[in-house]
Amino acid sequence: MNLLLPLICLLLLPLAGVGNAQTVATPNFYDQRQRMTKPDLGGRQRIRFLTTTDYPPFNFLDQRARLAGFNVDLVRAICEELDIQSRCQIEAMPFGDLVDALKSGEGEAIVAGMAMTPATRASLAFSEPYLRYPARFVTRKDRPLPSPIAEALAGKTVAVEEGSAHAAMLGAFFPDVTRQNFATRAEALAAVKESRVDAFFSDGVSLSFWLESDAAEACCVFSDGPFFSDRYLGEGLAIAVAPNDTTLARSIDYAIGQIVQKQRFSELLLRYFPVSPF
Repeated sequence: MNLLLPLICLLLLPLAGVGNAQTVATPNFYDQRQRMTKPDLGGRQRIRFLTTTDYPPFNFLDQRARLAGFNVDLVRAICEELDIQSRCQIEAMPFGDLVDALKSGEGEAIVAGMAMTPATRASLAFSEPYLRYPARFVTRKDRPLPSPIAEALAGKTVAVEEGSAHAAMLGAFFPDVTRQNFATRAEALAAVKESRVDAFFSDGVSLSFWLESDAAEACCVFSDGPFFSDRYLGEGLAIAVAPNDTTLARSIDYAIGQIVQKQRFSELLLRYFPVSPF
């Protein structure tokens, strides 16, 4: 599916920012038009979620070597909504072992950024996506690009990482822009900082952390967007279950719907993304 969706096409949830009462707009990727009744998982003795420790800020080990991250807290919230805290477990293992562990019954769900592809869909079932990866333009603070950015890009030069999905996406949806390829992300970001290009188009999640880093030197901001594309950026993050366990997948969908409705999802985004990638 070839989609490019600016955030205004999604439901925005205004929420006070942590600590500074700043109003932040966060996205809701869950279709609240769905009406689901609370599922009954009373017959299950255990529901174990499998994850990894090498995908920050989604799942990682904190300074005390405890499992932490966006996905970890999301699992806790899901278990609370389903009233299964006493039977809910989360365990970390190498990414390559996740599918085999699920198939052998060592776990009931995988929450580790597993891509939804024809190959994974052939052997797994998935919840609805709970988060999609945004593409963003980064510009210098003193040279921001106004919205609509397609018009503002006329006569501008945009940096991309050569061979990346974002380079292909930029070419498809902004065909008239002057594109400058860089071998690495670091080189492209340096070009923005030094005003050798007008913008850099790349992954909004990683860029949100770069904007807050010492390397950025408070030089830059997001301009317009975010932009989404299933074709170039994938369908987003979802929770995988065994192919015949659609009951658990739909139960997870119900729980995430409740988490979104209660704005707990927005709280998680604000907790783990100091600068919102959305």
